[in-house]
Amino acid sequence: MERIRVAGIIFMDGGIALMHRVGVLKRKDIQEYYTFPGGGLEEGEILEEGTIREIKEEFGIEVKVIKKLYEMESEKFNQKEYFFLCEYVSGKFGTGEGPEFSNNPKYVDSGKYLPEIIKVEDIKNIPLLPPEIKEKLVDDIEKGIFEFK
Repeated sequence: MERIRVAGIIFMDGGIALMHRVGVLKRKDIQEYYTFPGGGLEEGEILEEGTIREIKEEFGIEVKVIKKLYEMESEKFNQKEYFFLCEYVSGKFGTGEGPEFSNNPKYVDSGKYLPEIIKVEDIKNIPLLPPEIKEKLVDDIEKGIFEFK
């Protein structure tokens, strides 16, 4: 069965809120990269609910889902991924308490998870996964389709 993954694209404080992954042992190809906050849907959840929950777990903030921006299929991971534009509502960024911060041995090969806000103009210069979505996002930023607060 295909896995469903959801992720948020959050513009805040002059940048985009991303998860910086360092010391990733379970990947041979790349040990340090950035990714959008998100994860798998839980049973009974709709896409937007999962996105809000995952961002709360990872960043400790409340967001409002604005609209779906991108979707992609990954045969490698047998999953469909949805990326939503989200608006910061409240909370202190970087206070997430999700399982990835729990010292659970399950996550030992996953490296460290470091919530960071990367300046919009620096997005094109960082290793942001997945590359297909980074390319679309950078293109859309350059086209000026987003309003920055």
